[in-house]
Amino acid sequence: MNLSKEIEIEVVELMIKKYCHKKHKAKKGELCEDCDELLNYVKFRRSLCPWKKNKPFCSNCKIHCYEPKMREKIRDVMKFSGPRMIFDHPIIAFRHVYETNKEKRRLAKIEKNKEAKGNDR
Repeated sequence: MNLSKEIEIEVVELMIKKYCHKKHKAKKGELCEDCDELLNYVKFRRSLCPWKKNKPFCSNCKIHCYEPKMREKIRDVMKFSGPRMIFDHPIIAFRHVYETNKEKRRLAKIEKNKEAKGNDR
């Protein structure tokens, strides 16, 4: 994936803000304490990612960097905010769908090649 770390964090921040505004009734553009903690956690974990610039979306990653509690929180945010992003940020939403599908095809191709090499033996 070629999204820069900064853009990726901006997208996550947009999604968390949307979630917080709708679910926790925070003022538009602000975050409650829980969502602020989640955003800071995401930023911290992203800074430690071993993939650096080649980082796939977390949903396509083999390494799970988030502790289970935080993984569940970010999953809830993504489930809620993801479909709604198309209305507020359509380019970001379509790019995410495109990049996700591209990564899934790439992983499937790698898996298919592994199987083919295994059958050659």
